[in-house]
Amino acid sequence: MNSITRRKFLQQASVTGLGLASVGTFSGFNKVAPAMKFGLVTYQWGRDWDLPVLLANCEKTGFTGVELRTQHAHKVEIDLSAARRAEVKKMFAGSGVTCIGYGSNFEYHSPDPAVVKKNIEDTKLYLQLCKDIGATGIKVKPNDLPADVPKEKTIAQIAASFNEVGKFAANLGQLVRVEVHGRHTQELPNMKAIFDQVTEPNVKICWNCNPEDLLPPGLEKNFDSVKKWFGDTVHVRELNSTDYPYQQLMNLFTAISYKGWILLEARTEPADRVAAMKEQLTIFNQMVSNAKRK
Repeated sequence: MNSITRRKFLQQASVTGLGLASVGTFSGFNKVAPAMKFGLVTYQWGRDWDLPVLLANCEKTGFTGVELRTQHAHKVEIDLSAARRAEVKKMFAGSGVTCIGYGSNFEYHSPDPAVVKKNIEDTKLYLQLCKDIGATGIKVKPNDLPADVPKEKTIAQIAASFNEVGKFAANLGQLVRVEVHGRHTQELPNMKAIFDQVTEPNVKICWNCNPEDLLPPGLEKNFDSVKKWFGDTVHVRELNSTDYPYQQLMNLFTAISYKGWILLEARTEPADRVAAMKEQLTIFNQMVSNAKRK
């Protein structure tokens, strides 16, 4: 479809109410998708799988996306040559698995400006890696509100850092996914205070299923307080654990017609991880089905 024909088609679709989503720069976030999708964070269950094994196990289990965690056996790091980056991109393209992004440990709360600057510059290096391997974004995190610094100062510093890396990411067509993480910063009122100062539209929240989500006024109200900043990734632990109301969470995401990735960031040590992944996908599908019936 050439550009003129495509433009006419989109204009006609708008007039006739076909409901097509606009095509944005950040394709990983704006892409039209039929429903929530299930994928893997390599944090625990994929930590010792090289890339071919990781892709094979995801395909075996029906996991259609993966967030590559830093310093794991797949060895997708910034020391990769241009040729190797192209090879990684080709490996994902030839599989049934989407390279969602990169799970970094970059954080921006330190009172030391040199530390913050290094985290920002390293984030930019890894954003280029994400671009080169065909991913759509990087996961970062706030990780603390230091006790000896006024809270408002650290919150403003974190938000400013997000804005700087967000601008850089936008030029690469990438998202910055902010994991709700860290001492004090994983409390939703503090995350909201940070995002009240975030101005870059491609900086998004990655919900992380922390115990703090359940603090007063409760899961639903905490969810509602930040949902306008949700991106295309959510981190969950094992869905059959009883320490978090995962069915209620799936109900909430279904109610807002969420179309992103629900990513399993497992923390247990099953004897057979492949079998455990299949079990988690079954539970996920059942929870989504339950939510749609509500």
